[in-house]
Amino acid sequence: MPEPLDYRKAGVNIEAAEEALKTVKEQIKATHNARVLSRYGTFSGLFDLQGLGKDPVLVASCDGVGTKLKLAFRTGIHDTVGQDLVNHCVNDIVCCGASPLFFLDYLGIEKLRPEVFQGLVSGLALACRENGLVLLGGETAELPAMYKPGEYDLAGTIIGVVEREGIIDGSRIEPGDALIGLASTGLHTNGYSLAQKALFDVGRLALQDTPAGLSRPLAEELLSIHRSYGPLVHELLARFDLRGIAHITGGGFEGNVPRILPEGLTVEIDASRWPVPPIFALIQSVGNIAPAEMYRVFNMGVGMVLIAPEADAEGIIQHCQSHRCPAYPIGRCLPRSDKPGPLLKF
Repeated sequence: MPEPLDYRKAGVNIEAAEEALKTVKEQIKATHNARVLSRYGTFSGLFDLQGLGKDPVLVASCDGVGTKLKLAFRTGIHDTVGQDLVNHCVNDIVCCGASPLFFLDYLGIEKLRPEVFQGLVSGLALACRENGLVLLGGETAELPAMYKPGEYDLAGTIIGVVEREGIIDGSRIEPGDALIGLASTGLHTNGYSLAQKALFDVGRLALQDTPAGLSRPLAEELLSIHRSYGPLVHELLARFDLRGIAHITGGGFEGNVPRILPEGLTVEIDASRWPVPPIFALIQSVGNIAPAEMYRVFNMGVGMVLIAPEADAEGIIQHCQSHRCPAYPIGRCLPRSDKPGPLLKF
């Protein structure tokens, strides 16, 4: 007779998962507020929507961290990617003017290691607290047949709310409106496949290296946390006429700015108007990457673009600067010619 088989022998340890959840219970509960009606550990999360506004519209978005996770695997630093995920999702919904309500995470992992799990959840919980967001629930799946040893995938869904009359959809953008670029903190969560190919495969650099032009090792530079623009943008919305907001993620300027433009308009962006962080110059040089490709893949130092009347531009920039987020006048809106896409000048 074959030896009796159980779930643990198949690679899944239910008891370990339950113990791991106990260790992060208080961190998760610390993100809760009076709108959370469910108890921790129930089958679903309940959130009270009463009194959210006169005509509230729910806003949803879902995303992941991509191959930046490979750096977490290699360094053993797992809390930063949790913050990346939450901040990325907050930025996506703030593009239509929404405020975040709650967040759900998904973790698929080869083997549940307590230190990895605790790091991930602590990062998620920290970013949720910083953004006024409830970590309402999620799913942790131990899947030894799906992932290589030491690897996992992390994804999240965010739910927010915006007043119907306050939705920002780009429809009010006009020719002559100004583009204001908000500084990124590095690569954020996009372009890591190309960056790692250039730096590690082509350039033969190591994570502990500090190449010329950088002030810290590559590991720290590449794991720099994706900046959340949510709280800052909501302050700006209360003071200025923001007509369009674009989160510069995968696809760079070319793939993201046109998403918010009304029919018949394009933009002219002058790439000389902001300082490009040294990490991008290093990737471009080592990988011998064309400038157009760099601006198509990476944010190049601008993680969010705001579109507002020219008269508001200087006030917006000063407000951002006073909140330690550098901002730059990077372009303007134009009537669209036959040439598709944004006009990017290097």
